[in-house]
Amino acid sequence: MKLTSTSFADGQRIPGDYSFCTPDPAHHVCLGRNLNPQLTWSEVPAGTQSFVVICHDPDVPSQGDDVNQEGRTVPASLPRVDFFHWVLADLPATLDTIAEGEFSHQVTPRGKPGPQAPHGARQGINNYTDWFANDHDMNGDYYGYDGPCPPWNDEIVHHYIFTVYALDIEKLPIDGKFGGPEVRQAMQGHILGQASLTGTYTLNPALAG
Repeated sequence: MKLTSTSFADGQRIPGDYSFCTPDPAHHVCLGRNLNPQLTWSEVPAGTQSFVVICHDPDVPSQGDDVNQEGRTVPASLPRVDFFHWVLADLPATLDTIAEGEFSHQVTPRGKPGPQAPHGARQGINNYTDWFANDHDMNGDYYGYDGPCPPWNDEIVHHYIFTVYALDIEKLPIDGKFGGPEVRQAMQGHILGQASLTGTYTLNPALAG
């Protein structure tokens, strides 16, 4: 399989239009346009019945003590964990393209609704659901795509891996509210092929250049 995008090139920086946050000299960050990027996949395996799309950041700090704290940095040596930005299941086998902004076109405080999505697909919750759990103004279930917003004081550039999976089943065997780990588990034994595309992003002025 192959996965391409007109929104950014593999291995290159993701433009701010596709981010949850963009740099702001006065306040470190401000809200971005939060458009989902355009994706197109090809060379699909025979027997494909549906697709799953996952975007995750494997560079998220495993501890939040230093995150976005004045006078401190998130050290590059800190162990990192996965943060899911988009979990999309049950895309029909006839589909080969997702349009820019089709699933997300703005930041939505308290999250976007789900799991129902265009094309009869289902969207899982992303990890902003956990991140904003204790934030009075932002807490809620964040279904679908929400783009990059890495710590503005992180010593490393973050990577955002978009992966499309071709499955041998029409509907993922999973119900209720689900996220990235549940989808990864439910796909086991059903993956015919997959392809990935990676973009980078940072809000740290020292790294942005």
